[in-house]
Amino acid sequence: MVVVVIMGMIVGLVSVMVEPDDRSLLNVEAQRLAQLLDLAAAEARVSGVAIAWTADAGTYQFQQLTEELGWIAIRNNDALRSRQLPQGITISSLLIENSLAAEAMRVEFPAYGQTTAFTVELHNGNARNQVVVSPI
Repeated sequence: MVVVVIMGMIVGLVSVMVEPDDRSLLNVEAQRLAQLLDLAAAEARVSGVAIAWTADAGTYQFQQLTEELGWIAIRNNDALRSRQLPQGITISSLLIENSLAAEAMRVEFPAYGQTTAFTVELHNGNARNQVVVSPI
């Protein structure tokens, strides 16, 4: 019986230690977003087709500019598919060249030329993280 109690305590302790906290989850999502934004900028330059990133509090997606339909969601690229943020994580603001975005959260990656500097702020509980993108 004592062995069972000790085993239960060890399993409980290990599960608490293994479960990531708010900051760890937020860091993973921020790193993922940073890599995807970098990929979108590179894809726009390589393909010659402008790409945009749009977001609301809990989701984001990448769009590409077409001659026929204008901006459409990217569906043929698994990396740049629409994404739902994990529960509790939100995109709280978008700063474009250090000014709050006037309208919806949207950044365009031109096929030719440089991307504007911008910052995306994410929150998870009391934890916060920023993804900073610079054309340099």
